[in-house]
Amino acid sequence: MRKKVLIALSGGVDSAVSAYLLCKAGFEVEALTMRFCFTTKKGSIYSNDQAVGDAVEVAKRLKIAHTVTDVTNQMQKIVIHNFVSEYSRGRTPNPCVLCNERIKFALLFKLAKKNKADYIATGHYARIIKKSGRFYLATATDYRKDQSYFLYRLSQDKLSKIIFPLGQLSKQRVRRLASQLRLPVAQKKDSQEICFIPNSYQDFLKNYVDGLGKPGLIVDTKGKILGRHQGIAFYTIGQRNRLGVSCGFPVYVKKIDAQKNTLIVSARENLFSKKMLVRNLAYPSGQLNEPAYLGVRIRYGSPISPAWVYPLKKAVRVVFVQQQFAVTPGQSAVFYLNNIVIGGGIIDSAR
Repeated sequence: MRKKVLIALSGGVDSAVSAYLLCKAGFEVEALTMRFCFTTKKGSIYSNDQAVGDAVEVAKRLKIAHTVTDVTNQMQKIVIHNFVSEYSRGRTPNPCVLCNERIKFALLFKLAKKNKADYIATGHYARIIKKSGRFYLATATDYRKDQSYFLYRLSQDKLSKIIFPLGQLSKQRVRRLASQLRLPVAQKKDSQEICFIPNSYQDFLKNYVDGLGKPGLIVDTKGKILGRHQGIAFYTIGQRNRLGVSCGFPVYVKKIDAQKNTLIVSARENLFSKKMLVRNLAYPSGQLNEPAYLGVRIRYGSPISPAWVYPLKKAVRVVFVQQQFAVTPGQSAVFYLNNIVIGGGIIDSAR
């Protein structure tokens, strides 16, 4: 009998080509699309209904079974609640990491078990390598599109049942395949990094929560008052634009003091850190029990930088070889050994 695989069909070109490749490989393919639609307190409607419609057309084109499941409640309770809460505390969250762990893959595995599917699949650019009976999350061949950063919280048992069809392909190759196959999403633009935010996260927060945050002071590192901010939720470490202060030279947000409701700004050269503390750790293929010299990525799209990683009881201390710009609490830090993801966690503080 053919092996059955359940794929997350998002309505984009990557998941569409992934579904085709699975069909071509001889799998019995079923697709799942996760839909959300919610209205903010100001009446703004956020939904992915257009993407859902595109996924329906792709499933028809490939002649595969397709299910649409509403995840609005889960999105609001898990992802968006955390998103708003973290920004309210002066931190910068990464909702895609949380969504992958708590919603997308959790739901895929739940439905796969119900439908007796052997594997689940997504259109992520990442690879899984099996070696000596263990499974390792690895970077994609197309390094520029690599999405292993978002997947570091996948456990060993999940890695053993996941297929990433695009792990060996370039984005250009995926686009060509979509055009050759005349898939209805072949010319569709790449999706935004955060699916529920069509524009800026500041606009989303203002629409989603009425009266979020309160104005406060903007000061320099010596405490001199330079201006006023509109609420700490609307700023992040390293931000330069929309500060509304003039110092005769460019200034950036160096620190967000949630307790005092204050932004501390400084010149760019003062935003570099050599150390950081990382908590809420996850290791896909085994614990880190002793100091290790690894590559560390502090945000999606940033280069992997060499550092010493020192495990503590419930955290790790990272000491970079070269100072890093705008290390941001709330973002994920992911640790690599060559092209293998060792683990990762949430940045707690920079020093």
